[in-house]
Amino acid sequence: MKKKLLKISLVGRTNAGKSTLINNIVGEVISISNKKINTTEDLIEGVVNIKNTQLVFYDTPGLNFIKDINKKNSKLKINLWEGMNKSDFIMYIIDSKYIKINDIKNYIKKIKELEKKIVIIFNKIDLVEKETILPIIKNLNNLFQIESFFLISAKTRTGLEKLIKYLIKNSYNSEWNYNNNEISNKNEIYISNECTRSVILSLIHKEIPYNLKITNLKFKFLKNGDLKIKQNIEIDNIRYKKILLGKNGSKIKEIRVKSQNFISKIMKCKIHLYINIVHKNA
Repeated sequence: MKKKLLKISLVGRTNAGKSTLINNIVGEVISISNKKINTTEDLIEGVVNIKNTQLVFYDTPGLNFIKDINKKNSKLKINLWEGMNKSDFIMYIIDSKYIKINDIKNYIKKIKELEKKIVIIFNKIDLVEKETILPIIKNLNNLFQIESFFLISAKTRTGLEKLIKYLIKNSYNSEWNYNNNEISNKNEIYISNECTRSVILSLIHKEIPYNLKITNLKFKFLKNGDLKIKQNIEIDNIRYKKILLGKNGSKIKEIRVKSQNFISKIMKCKIHLYINIVHKNA
């Protein structure tokens, strides 16, 4: 049986549910979701193999950055366009609870510049009346002749089976990009670092979480099956250290405990996490 392949980029505004969708399709947590903007910074690839077909999903940074000229966000913009350029299909994920039709139309116009097939996904359909979505679909299809529309809930997996069958049907004869046992271009160290970054995003406000880097010093499974992890939080401004530490070290302790629990849930083992704050210019 010949191997088949389809590469799909997931695009949409921050919090549309891209990370939840890719995690539920792949069946493992490979992309960390968070209510803060912008959780996904890197181009994360998720892989699912179904019989002779390999589906490769690119979880991109939010569409918010598609026209951003801010140098700080240049990496996000590059990764967003890279994901769309590498793909065969572009899946535009829309949060059904927060539909801004003018924004949607503007984003579609920009995406269509790539001249690729666009599939529009209305996510979180379990939280709205489906009837409210149908006129929007008709309007968008009349304007843009969209390849296909799907109503799903990534969280409850509603509509995912139908979506996956559609993608398999549109796959083509090709060698696979990944081996049969690979599910992502990111490893467990990357995911554990992202867990800590996500916790900091949740607990620390304003610009600080976007001006630090999590690096791994140790990632070792112990003889009893526990996992020992050492991480540095690298900051570029010394004044962040006091905020991250908190009063009597209370904030860094909270970060460590929550991240430890987060990683434990994903890795399915007991985690011993050690975190140190490092000023890069010191």
